[in-house]
Amino acid sequence: MTTHIRPLLVELLTEELPPKALQKLGQAFAEGIRAALDKHGLLAAGNQTTAFSTPRRLAVRLSQVVEQAPDQDYAEKLMPVKIGLDADGKPTPALAKKLAAKGLENIDPATLARESDGKQDYLIARGTAPGAKLADGLQEGLQAAIDGLPIPKVMRYQLADGVTTVKFVRPAHSLIALHGADIVPISALGLTAGRSTLGHRFMANGPIEIAEADAYENTLAEQGRVIASFESRRADIAQQLQDHAKRLAAVLETTSDSNSAQGDQGILGSDPEVAALLDEVTALVEHPTVYEGQFDEQFLQVPQECLILTMRLNQKYFPLFDPATGKLTHRFLIVSNMHTDNPVNIIEGNQRVVRPRLADAQFFFDTDRKTPLAARVEQLGSIVYHNKLGTQLERVERVRAIARGVAKQLGSDVSAADRAALLAKADLGTNMVGEFPELQGIMGAYYAAGDGEPASVVQALRDQYRIRLDAPVDADGITAAILFIAERAETLIGIWGIGLAPTGERDPFGLRRAALGVISAFEQLAAGNWLAASADGPLSLNSLLTLAAETFPAGKIPADTLAEVRTFIYERYRNQLAGEFDRNAVDAVIALAPPLHQVAARVRAVTAFGQLPEAASLAAANKRIGNLLKKAEGDIGAVDTARLTEPAEQALAASVATLRPQAEAQLQAGDFAGSLSTLAQARQPVDAFFADVMVMAEDPAVRANRLALLSQLHGLMNQVADISRLAQ
Repeated sequence: MTTHIRPLLVELLTEELPPKALQKLGQAFAEGIRAALDKHGLLAAGNQTTAFSTPRRLAVRLSQVVEQAPDQDYAEKLMPVKIGLDADGKPTPALAKKLAAKGLENIDPATLARESDGKQDYLIARGTAPGAKLADGLQEGLQAAIDGLPIPKVMRYQLADGVTTVKFVRPAHSLIALHGADIVPISALGLTAGRSTLGHRFMANGPIEIAEADAYENTLAEQGRVIASFESRRADIAQQLQDHAKRLAAVLETTSDSNSAQGDQGILGSDPEVAALLDEVTALVEHPTVYEGQFDEQFLQVPQECLILTMRLNQKYFPLFDPATGKLTHRFLIVSNMHTDNPVNIIEGNQRVVRPRLADAQFFFDTDRKTPLAARVEQLGSIVYHNKLGTQLERVERVRAIARGVAKQLGSDVSAADRAALLAKADLGTNMVGEFPELQGIMGAYYAAGDGEPASVVQALRDQYRIRLDAPVDADGITAAILFIAERAETLIGIWGIGLAPTGERDPFGLRRAALGVISAFEQLAAGNWLAASADGPLSLNSLLTLAAETFPAGKIPADTLAEVRTFIYERYRNQLAGEFDRNAVDAVIALAPPLHQVAARVRAVTAFGQLPEAASLAAANKRIGNLLKKAEGDIGAVDTARLTEPAEQALAASVATLRPQAEAQLQAGDFAGSLSTLAQARQPVDAFFADVMVMAEDPAVRANRLALLSQLHGLMNQVADISRLAQ
């Protein structure tokens, strides 16, 4: 069958769509239609699917779409012959019903084939079905796409007939479906497909006719002043932002380096919020134009985090920074949905709007500073942390106790750790944090600095909400690290202890993040030489969790909570390391649950050991030894050298005696790779032992002595990791 291959365009014109969901809505709309057409064989080879999404439309263009799919051969397995045909070979009512259900009621039962599945014969209907028509496949695909949209919140609205109610993300006003230049007769949401749409709400006049599918983007851009592609709009905005940044670099008298792309990024900021804001403003405009605004420099006396947050969060502006210092300037960029040759009114209007926002921030800051941070601690007694765990003040007291204990174990300043923990949550009662909860900790640090608190306390308050520690802890940062780890230990034990452990994807209290934070703290404490490479201390995970549990009232935390949290933390570590190292090497180390700060170093050592030619043989032998020791009856005693009569067992005993001091010394020095490398020398005597010696000898004394020798070897081999986990 000959069929025309032409591009297909589908567009739904709507009221303003939710901006944070727009890109996903556009992609889902396009994919839903593409998948349905593909299922019906309506897409030709080489088809390319292009999704479009603007604040007021979802659309898709598919480049290679046929009018009708090719005819399809089919084979339908119907039912057993004995059910479909009676004793005389005539069709039964059951067969007639089945054929009707399959749309095969016109088929002659006598033409049905018979096939056996090995147990009984079945009736098979074979034939050729005409290919799906585009109108039918697209109607189904459009409805499936609408039904499958990841809509944040569905709206119900009434159609023009005053009777029919439909559900969609926003009211829809028109539908386009064009195959080439021809309208495809489909409908949805009370709309019938045509070729008419609307352009920009302010810069275009009246309906716009789309002549053919391939003319969609150009027609919207030229007649409608709309950039239909989300990606193209985003790239256009990003380029305009960079162009303004380059011009401003000259104004700010930046260096030649600052005029590079890196300098431009410095002017706009490089934090993740910049990219997120770019996505959001892309979803708010159809024809973006960037303008520069300014605010009074007096507002720069307010902490820049407050000004940045209010401009990005409330106004959708891009604050600009001095590339030389990284400090906020009094300039910002506006992404407007209007282009004009004289943007004075737009710029002045936005400057008038932002001023009261910044004035509010200044008022909050000035008002908050009138009350010392320490004087706000008592207010925490009226703020509930959790109804089963008491108030924020009670929580603060627990964190203080943990922080003092950790500081004492690490030999750090106990009073500084206690002070930081006391003030950690005091900013929850400030005006600024009440308005911008995202500034918790940050504002506490500003207020503490203004109150003359020690620099180590100020840093601790500022860093307490970080996701992880990512640099070795030095003497200046130890108080911050102590508060960081104490707060997470209290969270893990408390929340887990009241039965709110994470389940599936649900983790409302961020226990997975807290566990990873604890892991990073131990890593960086070790990197800063606060924890010994070869010792479980002076601070260990067990001592930390025990310290945390002791801060809760008696009976509040179930006895098994510590073990469960400990296992949970090691599991988080396992998952984290498995993305970087061989899973078997990670499992081998985690199986021993060694000191937390040694895990990564041990995994690296086991990974290196696994590359040695001796590794596979020793891992297999270690696994075999473990299985033999499980069969041992009673306690395994010491080795009696007088009973070692076989040359192979004597050689193995001599090897163990020789290698043990060196391997253990290397282990105590934290040289895990060296210790494993030393043990690799035992391969030959181990292989010879298993080749020449019967471990489970008939003589009970001989058998027990050989098991004792293997027990010594097993303990020696598994000091760094459970080497048997490397066996394939």
